Amino acid sequence: MQAIERDGLRYYQTAAWAADWATVKHGIFTRHGGVSAAPWGSLNVGGTVGDAVAAVRQNHLKMYAALGVNPAAAVTTWQVHSADVVLAITPLHGRRWLAQADGLITDKPGLVLAMRYADCTPLLFYDPVRRAAGLAHAGWRGTVQGMAARMVQALQQAYGCRPADLQVIIGPSISQACFQVGEEVVQALAGYFGTVDGLVRRDPADGTAYADLWAANRLDLERCGVTQIEIAGLCTMQRTDEFFSHRGEKGRTGRFGAVMAL
Repeated sequence: MQAIERDGLRYYQTAAWAADWATVKHGIFTRHGGVSAAPWGSLNVGGTVGDAVAAVRQNHLKMYAALGVNPAAAVTTWQVHSADVVLAITPLHGRRWLAQADGLITDKPGLVLAMRYADCTPLLFYDPVRRAAGLAHAGWRGTVQGMAARMVQALQQAYGCRPADLQVIIGPSISQACFQVGEEVVQALAGYFGTVDGLVRRDPADGTAYADLWAANRLDLERCGVTQIEIAGLCTMQRTDEFFSHRGEKGRTGRFGAVMAL
C-alpha cells in the first residue's frame, strides 16, 4: 500500500486501484490530521470512546473531504464483532448506521461506506467487473465466524460477483507478533478453520499463543476462491505513531477510519 498526504491527513491506498480511481475511491486513514485532543489525538472517528461529539463530526468531514466524497451519502454500521453483512442502498434519515453488523456491500455509485478500527482488521472488497464494493470489520471474533467468507457470499448473492474477480485488501491491524491470545481463541480458530497451522505460533519458552489474523482472513478468502489479496502488513500496536491501538494503548484511544465509495 502507498501512503498519501492530503490536507494535513495521512491515509493509505492500494496502487492496484489507482488506475480505477474514478470508479472506486478508498482510504485507510491514520490517526493524523484531525482536531481531537489526547488521548484521541487527532483524527478519531469513533463516537463511543469518550471524545467530544463535535470533534468526531469534524474529523469525519475532514476524512470525506480528503477523498472528495459526499459526507451526506456516508453510511456505516453499529459494529458488534459479528459476521453479519448489510446491503447498503441509501443513507437513512436521522442516523448514519444502518444496522448492527460488521460488513457493508453496495453497487450504488456515490454511496460512501465507512467503518472504524483500533486493532481489528479492515477488509476492503472491490469487483471491477460487476462494479461492486464492500467494507468489513474483522476482529478475532468476526474472523472465526467467517466474516471474510460471508462478505464473498454476500457479494455473490447480491451482485453476481465471481470470487476470481474480487480484489481484497487486508488492512492495518494487530500483527501476530503482538497478538497474544488465550486458549479460547486458539480453539475458536481450530473450530472454524479445522487447523491452526500457519495461524497460531507458540512461544517456545512458555507455550503462549500468538494468533495471525492476516493469515486467517487470507485463508478464509482463498477457500472461497479469492486469489487477488493484498496484505498491508502494518501492525497497529507496533505503529501507534500512525494508528490507534486498543491493546497497545490499554483501551484509552480513538478509532481510525476506512472509507470506500464507488
